Amino acid sequence: MNRLKAFISQETWSPYVAGILLGIVGLMTVLLANSLLGASGAFESIAGLIGKKIVPSLFSNTYWGVEGGRVMPVIRPEITWSVILLVGIFFGGTLGALSSRTFKFRFNDDAQWKRIIGPQPWKRWVIGFVGAIIVEYGSGIAGGCTSGLAISGGMLFVPAAFLFMAGFMVSGIITAMIVYRKRY
Repeated sequence: MNRLKAFISQETWSPYVAGILLGIVGLMTVLLANSLLGASGAFESIAGLIGKKIVPSLFSNTYWGVEGGRVMPVIRPEITWSVILLVGIFFGGTLGALSSRTFKFRFNDDAQWKRIIGPQPWKRWVIGFVGAIIVEYGSGIAGGCTSGLAISGGMLFVPAAFLFMAGFMVSGIITAMIVYRKRY
């Protein structure tokens, strides 16, 4: 039991062990929840849920679901499996950081970002926020995010998953070259 606790409390894990565990989680998700891993739809479900409460007329369409049940919504504005997964990722990551004694509140204070972008925290937050919006929009176009399309799709050998992974890597390299201008 002490060896297991010591293993779980490590700051970093072997990528092979983490990969095997991720595969088991993906398989168990399919078997137990009849769903695939995927987190990007959670943000849209939450936005739809909040939007339907605030301005229902704007959120009654084929994307969020038409009232009366005639049209299947693309994104269900409710607490879905992906919303629960997102909450689990947050608390699981927090628990992992606490167990490895590496938990601390950070405000995007990475030394490399400070050197490249500047010392102003608001600049780094704006760039991170805009980048997250671009990634979320891109995952909607691609039909899934890294977890949904790359991991789940890759487990199922879906060709789009491998195209997505290649595009993700190439665009990441190009973006890093533009942002860091060989200062990395």
